Amino acid sequence: MVARLPLTTLLSQTLVAYTIEFDNEFEHRAPHHTTSLGPYAATNSGPWLASMAMWFNCMCHLGEEPLSVSELERRARTPTNLDGMRRWRYIDLERDPDDTRKKPLRSALMVRATSKGRAAQTVWRPLAARIEKRWEQRWGRARIDELRRALLALVCQFDLDLPNCMPILGYGLWSSKPSRPRSSPAPDARDAGALALPALLSRALLTFAVDFEGRSNVSLAICADLLRVLDAQAVPVRDLPRRSGVSKEAIAMAMGVLEKGGIAMVEPKPGGGAGKVVRLTPKGVTSRNAHQQLMHGVEDVWASRYGADGIATLRDVLEPLTGDDRGSLLFPALEPYPDGWRASVPKPETLPHFPMVLHRGGYPDGS
Repeated sequence: MVARLPLTTLLSQTLVAYTIEFDNEFEHRAPHHTTSLGPYAATNSGPWLASMAMWFNCMCHLGEEPLSVSELERRARTPTNLDGMRRWRYIDLERDPDDTRKKPLRSALMVRATSKGRAAQTVWRPLAARIEKRWEQRWGRARIDELRRALLALVCQFDLDLPNCMPILGYGLWSSKPSRPRSSPAPDARDAGALALPALLSRALLTFAVDFEGRSNVSLAICADLLRVLDAQAVPVRDLPRRSGVSKEAIAMAMGVLEKGGIAMVEPKPGGGAGKVVRLTPKGVTSRNAHQQLMHGVEDVWASRYGADGIATLRDVLEPLTGDDRGSLLFPALEPYPDGWRASVPKPETLPHFPMVLHRGGYPDGS
């Protein structure tokens, strides 16, 4: 008998698959460069490649006139990686000419899209509608419409001022809780075009994370992606990205938190040889089991708070889509273009059980 996946896993894997397909299309269409890949790599022209989160938390809010950092964050309802976006050539940061202070506050600096950033905007802007149309063609418009309705029925009940993307995870890989209550009316559940599909998925996931992390001493990202795949028996560290679906860099950050908390131990490989292994301490086993129960407990609270029928409907739509490479319908969305950077790395065997959105570019698997 196969255990039911947590609701967070169903939402996460759907969002991650959407994001990867969105990112692959952006990479295919936009001038960009990476260390060694992409049509502009040799000349180092085009901005550094970034993920969908950086569109939603920064670039989609910039127009012809510069914005203050505080206004950008108000519109996005979450901070962006300003230093990264400047270094990657999407934005310029400058002082307000009317600000006479010797050292203006960072929040008062003005943000302006560069010419490379504006070129990226023209590629990013239609992608959400394009990918959603592709999903309707691939899995049926009725199914995607039903998913939108189920998400809207849930999201319109939230009372937080939520961003349209997953925030960049903070210290300890905690989710960034929205700082303000919602000031505008909730999106009308009858208006299927009010929000893009990834915005609906992100708002549901972030709200769940806020509820979970308010009761937890470990972030949901760490619990869902790393703690889930560890046990008292040793696991090779090199196997963790394959088991979890997140990058080795994200694993290293999460492992540091678990080691510091006495939850996991990294040791030399038994019998010698290259590589290290990781295992849960007795405290870690207890923590993993408690957090698994907490995840299901929060879902039960949601059923009571937001309606059991609505949560059941959302599950019914998502469950046929998700899973691993032996059963997930989402894997066609992951297929990269032949010249894309994901074509040069091993295909994933599973998708993250919670997005690992890091400052490294906002990729949902911590890449």
